[in-house]
Amino acid sequence: MHPKKRHMLRGGTDQEDAATLKLGEEFVNSQCLYISEVRIILEAQEDSKDQVGINRPVTNVMTKTLDYVRSFSRFSNIESVREVRQLMGKAELTQFEIAQIANLCCEDAEEAKALIPSLGPKLEDEELQMMLSQMLTIKKFQG
Repeated sequence: MHPKKRHMLRGGTDQEDAATLKLGEEFVNSQCLYISEVRIILEAQEDSKDQVGINRPVTNVMTKTLDYVRSFSRFSNIESVREVRQLMGKAELTQFEIAQIANLCCEDAEEAKALIPSLGPKLEDEELQMMLSQMLTIKKFQG
């Protein structure tokens, strides 16, 4: 798969590439959500709609999105998500890298660095492995 080309205002092109954290201007200062957070938000919206009696039709897109986030969500409650965010916030990582680590839930540093190449120069294997182990412990003991 080739990186997406963006046309710049002055006629040149800029390559978007997640491996080098070139994600585009719209992602420079953006908060990236974990899949688990999206699931929590959508389920809360669904629950509040049911409780308040709002009769909004459930669209095909909403149904498919909920199915997706329920399938790939790694953390089942907001407390676990907060713990992981706090853990990951200690490292000098971008929001994108933090979200990728939480979404992929890799078991070892080598796997994480293979899937998220930008981690390579930022973290030593031992430090990354410690973070991953703590994250997996949070996942294991979540309610």
